[in-house]
Amino acid sequence: MPANGLALGPKLRYLTQRARRIDVGAVIERAKEVHEEHGKPVPAVVVDMLWQAARRDVAFQDYVDYDFAILNADERATFMTHPVSAQLAQRFSQPEGRKIFEDKIAFNRRFSEFLGREWLVVTESNADEVRSFVEAQGTVIAKIPVSHMGLGVRRYQAADVADWAAFHRDLLSKGEILLEEVITQHPDLSAVCPGTVNTTRITAFFDGSDVHTLAVAQKFGRGEVSDQMSYGGFYTMLDPDSGHAMSAGYDSHAHVHETHPDSGFRIADFQLPLFDDAIALIDRAARVVPEVQYAGWDVVVTEKGPVLVEGNWGAGVYENKPSVSGIRTGHKPRYRAAIGF
Repeated sequence: MPANGLALGPKLRYLTQRARRIDVGAVIERAKEVHEEHGKPVPAVVVDMLWQAARRDVAFQDYVDYDFAILNADERATFMTHPVSAQLAQRFSQPEGRKIFEDKIAFNRRFSEFLGREWLVVTESNADEVRSFVEAQGTVIAKIPVSHMGLGVRRYQAADVADWAAFHRDLLSKGEILLEEVITQHPDLSAVCPGTVNTTRITAFFDGSDVHTLAVAQKFGRGEVSDQMSYGGFYTMLDPDSGHAMSAGYDSHAHVHETHPDSGFRIADFQLPLFDDAIALIDRAARVVPEVQYAGWDVVVTEKGPVLVEGNWGAGVYENKPSVSGIRTGHKPRYRAAIGF
């Protein structure tokens, strides 16, 4: 049995595909980042990164992000990694279920009771309906239905539209055919970053009977339409039992935020409001499509309660960063206890 307790066949196929895509230059650049941050020799880091990738399913970026250069073997073994998560996602999801999660329109239809907001699909024949919807909302979020990492998301204001027919055509041409009401987040979230709707990523596993919370990350934006790192966002891990921040914030670009750059809010002081309600929301939502047992759910807490933004069957990984948090262990034990790999 492989070190991570996953089936040998899928693991070998994954490693073969990964070996074909390896970018040696990128590995060396990441090793240089590790050298600059922790003083480790570049050649030794390159060897260690390659060994960890082949033997322990550690992505090169995981090695950098989770400070593997300063951790011992036992500590490293507690961190969840993207390759392991990808294997779990393949194992615990079925194609029919994935289709619902991959298409934001299909997702909204299936999970409508959890959304807490109005939404509209743009079609060739509903220009008048689009105008009425946008004017009623004042500001809307437009999304490309099949997109990832916060890409294909744009914010529009009715006051900026001079030609509604042209606006309608433009939405269709760009593929931005899902329009949504802007979520009004809880004041405690606005206190950190009022210009972005800040989402909470709750990674969970449905075993057919119970829903297990595996990890919780709080993402914060920088005033842009999305809180993803591609828009300058960052995150901190929350205690999965209390919803309190475990450290300052950080991202995958070596940026550490003791306080939010725009509001000055101390990130380590953050407490997610209505945390138990957010967990309860995912307990219900995770049962709707049982073909997807393992998922990352994005939630926004409002004054009226938490609402669902989207679900990701490719859950990804959010983890502690030891050099920032002082916490030298990760969440893999929680994953293993719930999933049994």
